[in-house]
Amino acid sequence: MIRRFIVSLALSLFVLLPTISLAAPVQVVTSFSVLKDLVKQVGGEQIELTNLVGPNGDAHVYQPSPANAQAVAHADLLVINGLGFEGWMERLVEAADFQGLMLAATDGIDVIHLEEHDDESEATHHDEHEAHHEDEATHHDEHETHHEDEAEHHEEGKEDHHAHHHGEFDPHAWHSVINTRTYVHNILAALVKVSPENRAYFEENAARYLSQLKQLQTRLAAEMASVPANKRNVITSHDAFGYLAKDYGFHFTAPQGMSTEAEASAADVVNIIKQIRQQNIQAVFVENVSNPRLIEQIARETGVNIGGELYSDALASEEQAAGTYIGMMEHNISTLVNALK
Repeated sequence: MIRRFIVSLALSLFVLLPTISLAAPVQVVTSFSVLKDLVKQVGGEQIELTNLVGPNGDAHVYQPSPANAQAVAHADLLVINGLGFEGWMERLVEAADFQGLMLAATDGIDVIHLEEHDDESEATHHDEHEAHHEDEATHHDEHETHHEDEAEHHEEGKEDHHAHHHGEFDPHAWHSVINTRTYVHNILAALVKVSPENRAYFEENAARYLSQLKQLQTRLAAEMASVPANKRNVITSHDAFGYLAKDYGFHFTAPQGMSTEAEASAADVVNIIKQIRQQNIQAVFVENVSNPRLIEQIARETGVNIGGELYSDALASEEQAAGTYIGMMEHNISTLVNALK
């Protein structure tokens, strides 16, 4: 009798267990490591997360695998950066016959238009040219000697520059903490949409992480303010830091342009070497997703120091300090500040 009562009670308790504990975790796929960390911060233990382009991986040249297509096919939510960053994503989604919800995390941000970005760069170079007009005049003969060669490379570089744009916009928006907070709001809304029963859990995680990002934003602004205005010109491998430059009043120049697929022309390299000498730039920076040889060559020819490695299109491995978004931003800012101030 007692045994029958215990069995009956156990069965009753099993039936009354909350459905949330029995529900399968939400299947989420992220396109690259920055998004993986952001989604993990919000989704926590209620999601099962698969990431495509891993730590130190280059999304510009990534080739999806059959396993990637299978993961996407079974996903409830696919989170991408958007703005043309994942040029291969449309083909992958079609091959996987993806039926879930796809989120472009950049929805609603204040994007940098590439025409605007190029105009600002050209205006800066024009001002530099005017400031150093007399110095250039002393090298008139040298200029004439190489005029035809430079003109040829200019046309080649011009074609290459436009061929490797992502589209109308600069997609590297996560280098602004302001934008990343929008990413988090978008991720929260998407997770609630695919798993409304976990709304309170997701909202609590998002609120905690957004508070951390706000504190990060304050710390980084204070650090960057310590760099004198005349030392805020930065040379990197490819043009991934436009949003960081916009937030903190810096100017970034890169021989490869917006994509790591692009090859710098001889004229681009010559102009950067001139810029370094004219502006007395003290350091150049390599990136975790780019071949360092070109920056190393520029450093040798100008005698400037390599100020360190910046994380541009991917996080470091998880056991490293830059293996999270917050860690990456802290690393990049401290590396810049220590080399420039």
